Amino acid sequence: MLPNRRNFLKAASPAAKLLAGWSGGVYASDAPETKEVRFGMIALTDCASIVVAHELGYFKKFGVNSVVSKEASWAVIRDKLSLGENHATHMLLGMPFASTMGLLGSPVKPMVIPWLINRNGQGITLANKFKNRVRSAADLKALATEAQARKDPLTFAMTFPPGTHAMWLRYWLASGGVHPDKDVTLITIPPPQMVANMKVDKMDGFCVGEPWNLRAISDGIGYTVTSSQKIWPDHPEKALAFTEEFAAKNPKTVTAVLKAMHMASEFIDKLENRAKVAEIISRPAYINCPREIILDRLEGKYDYGDGRSEKDANYMIFSQRNCNYPSKTYGHWWLSQFRRWGLVKGAPNYKQVVDRVIRPDLFAAAMKDMGVKVVPNDMAPVKVAGSEFNPAEAEKYAKSFAIHSRVEG
Repeated sequence: MLPNRRNFLKAASPAAKLLAGWSGGVYASDAPETKEVRFGMIALTDCASIVVAHELGYFKKFGVNSVVSKEASWAVIRDKLSLGENHATHMLLGMPFASTMGLLGSPVKPMVIPWLINRNGQGITLANKFKNRVRSAADLKALATEAQARKDPLTFAMTFPPGTHAMWLRYWLASGGVHPDKDVTLITIPPPQMVANMKVDKMDGFCVGEPWNLRAISDGIGYTVTSSQKIWPDHPEKALAFTEEFAAKNPKTVTAVLKAMHMASEFIDKLENRAKVAEIISRPAYINCPREIILDRLEGKYDYGDGRSEKDANYMIFSQRNCNYPSKTYGHWWLSQFRRWGLVKGAPNYKQVVDRVIRPDLFAAAMKDMGVKVVPNDMAPVKVAGSEFNPAEAEKYAKSFAIHSRVEG
């Protein structure tokens, strides 16, 4: 009778036992609990690390059979993660907070952020009719006032109310004295639909990630008035999110995913690889946009479409400068802006919510396995638009703005 596996291992040498524990590139004890992992993504340049990890086999290296699903909108991204149709997802940084807190009609579904995908690389685009008239939000103030008097307020689009693009747009408008909830109309449009909607004159401007700002210039309908990194250099942007429930039940899966994301992020941040990255993510299954429109700003080449151009040192990054560490500072800033703009009633429990959503412990566990030195920067002050944000004083900061929509509890 042939020996069964248990009897074989009892008789086997130590080396044989070691080899028997090896399966598919990972030790069996470290194998993901969920091997088939479905990732949601939106057609934006900053989906790159998920797509590259999938296309170059990094997920598979760590025992994960990945499926990448391009979704139509951020609302779909949220709902598919909440329902378990996707297991991990490309997500606006503010969304896991909104879902955990049940804001803006979202059902309460706790989510966690163990990984920040990228920094920088978003933009605010205005219609060509403002070219040579508006270079700052202050330039827009008089035009917004005139439009209000005509009972035809200027309309600006962002991609999701608690998301990054909404916060950049609100911050920028308010910096010029334009109240985003009183002086203009804000609407929600999915990123890939921004350019088409501006073509039919549905909005006067929008805030979105690349490549859609450069696409508006290429199509001759708008110009980039500012990039998000001009508002906050090296700001956090997208997150890789999981539901809290999935992360608790599948810690080895989360670790495997983060290891693959680390490899993909390092690959992308080598400038010599960015042409290849642009080619991969430009495909119809992902962004479905000409490679050249993606590549320029991915390499930091900024033609703003109004005569200005520069090589921006703060172009989109995916790994450098401690990019991926999920700092709790950023969670406190986001909640301060939810508070500022009335997305929450009364002061939120900043620490409780941030500690639940932002999970540097999961990040650190995965990076330890990779031999990557973790540099924590939780609760470190940062400069936003030239002013300091101290996360320990988030409520004070939220109340410091003259233009706001706060709702007291």
